[in-house]
Amino acid sequence: MPRAKAAKLPVGEIDAATAARLVHASSDIALVLDDAGTILDVMAQDEDLAQRAVSHWRGRPWSQTVTVESRQKVEALLRDAAASMADGTRWRQVNHATAEGVDLPMLYSVVRLGDADDPPSRRRLLAFGRDLSATVALQRRLVETQQSMERDYWRFREAETRFRQLFESSGEAVVVLDGATLKVVDANPSAKELFEGQRGRLTGAPVLSLFSAADGERLQQALAAARSAGRQEPVRVALAADDRPVTVAASVYRQDKSTYALLRIVPLQRAGSPLPAMGEAGNAPALTRSPARSALWQGYLEHAPDALVFCDANGTVQVANRAFLALAQLSSEDQVRGRPLDVWVGRTGVEVGVLMATLRERGSVALFATEFKGQYGASTQIEISACALPQDDGEPLLAFALRDIERRVEPTPRSGEGVWARSPAELAELVGRTPLKDIVSETTDVIEQMCIQAALQMTNDNRASAAQLLGLSRQSLYVKLRRFGMIGAGDVEI
Repeated sequence: MPRAKAAKLPVGEIDAATAARLVHASSDIALVLDDAGTILDVMAQDEDLAQRAVSHWRGRPWSQTVTVESRQKVEALLRDAAASMADGTRWRQVNHATAEGVDLPMLYSVVRLGDADDPPSRRRLLAFGRDLSATVALQRRLVETQQSMERDYWRFREAETRFRQLFESSGEAVVVLDGATLKVVDANPSAKELFEGQRGRLTGAPVLSLFSAADGERLQQALAAARSAGRQEPVRVALAADDRPVTVAASVYRQDKSTYALLRIVPLQRAGSPLPAMGEAGNAPALTRSPARSALWQGYLEHAPDALVFCDANGTVQVANRAFLALAQLSSEDQVRGRPLDVWVGRTGVEVGVLMATLRERGSVALFATEFKGQYGASTQIEISACALPQDDGEPLLAFALRDIERRVEPTPRSGEGVWARSPAELAELVGRTPLKDIVSETTDVIEQMCIQAALQMTNDNRASAAQLLGLSRQSLYVKLRRFGMIGAGDVEI
């Protein structure tokens, strides 16, 4: 686009003071340069900007006050100003280097002053500068906002992918309903298998048509209660196809301006049917071939006061009893089945790995002390006993018994030993619970206290002699005695 020609305004005669005021008013920074590009004077509107510029730029070549990538732009501005007498140069962005280490962005145009036949010593250039700090700050905020939006977008994509994977791979039948029409919006493969229909035919079907007509009112009441309370305890209903009993747990959530209901459907055992042997259903391990003994084992597994859990050779949970679910702050076994045991067990990521390796090597582990973390942040000190059960396929089944030891009474320290006294076995038990530097620090304190006690016994409680025997000053000995509680704070130093 061609540049507009400069208009000739009838401003009359302008003296030097008036010209300086015009330059000051028309730019944020104005640089007066000689013909070689050296800064002779600086004028700035903002006082802070003037302090940052004037103190460093006056008397220096203009190209040395800018960043490396801006030097070519400064040289181009000077060449264009030398070639053109009538018009100023086109505007170029230049970044000045500052003492604070933050670039100062400016937009410059250069105008030559005087006549072309002036001697080089009298030729002057005037650079008009506009401060772009606000514009650059807005650009930076725009870029940061765009990057934040990108990060949020990918987080949402990852969350959606995880949800879809869980939804598709869940062994529990899950159905999503439109809260207004109570029609099926989505269903996972387990729901398709349960209702013995095609995925396409299941989607869009009224939910009441999937269950027995006699249970329609009960299901509607459960959905209404979930809509008002957010979730509803499971209700027992029957399927419409084969009258098979199931439990339906409903929860309601909102997305945009629409309401959706999430149904979790769990089949129940028919009345009068034999108890399934563990290992025949629900991915439970086959503990025995005898149905009678299997029923006993199953009863013990469910009602044992200790948390019992069975894992495969990789540490993936296969079966967990009610005590384990209570400890994990969960309500359904489906919430733990198929997940690694170290989600809940262990203070660090290596504890369960060490436990599993020892279990596979020795076949059993007893009284392994560690920590159990619940779903909602509750932490409990536990003790684990475990054994490896051989299976027909060669892969062992790992059985764990977890006992809550939070309420056990700690042994009382022996009189006179203080809180620092620990046996080597007690110190060894700290490994995994306490960082190594804390264990070393506590061990050092134990040794110091033992040496001080021995020195006091050897000198018949003569503290001055004990300090000399230990190679300490008397003041240092008193500091350690107070630290270990061996004297009171008000005892007089003797």
